[in-house]
Amino acid sequence: MFNEVIGKRSDKVKNIVERGMVKKFAESIGDSHPIFIDEVFGKESRYGQNIAPPTFPRVFEYGTIDELYLPNKGLIHGEQTYHYERPLLVGEEIYCYMEVADYYEKNGGNGLMGFIILKRYGEDSEENTIFTEKQVVIITETVRKELVR
Repeated sequence: MFNEVIGKRSDKVKNIVERGMVKKFAESIGDSHPIFIDEVFGKESRYGQNIAPPTFPRVFEYGTIDELYLPNKGLIHGEQTYHYERPLLVGEEIYCYMEVADYYEKNGGNGLMGFIILKRYGEDSEENTIFTEKQVVIITETVRKELVR
């Protein structure tokens, strides 16, 4: 179903690790560790400034892949993992893009389900990888039928 988009990538999108957004994000996930929100603590830390929580890249824009259409509802969040080369520093610019890594199907109790594997990347301005994210999105039989119309 999505085999023709495997390997396709979006264009890079510039994002900023904005202090106010990091604070709101940390509060929303219930993690008020001072490394995220206290400027004095951040300056005295080994990073010399505040960093973002590990799942913060969830709020970034990654661009679009024109050939990939996934509906806004009816999908199942299967899995999501992050790998960091270093923390995200408050105030820095991050260039993000996504890629369709794989697609496969399995028979389940409610019919044929699709599994699309998306990889997301965050780089600094010199194209050094800061983080990668792998996300598995499960497409139920009901949604699959709607998509093939």
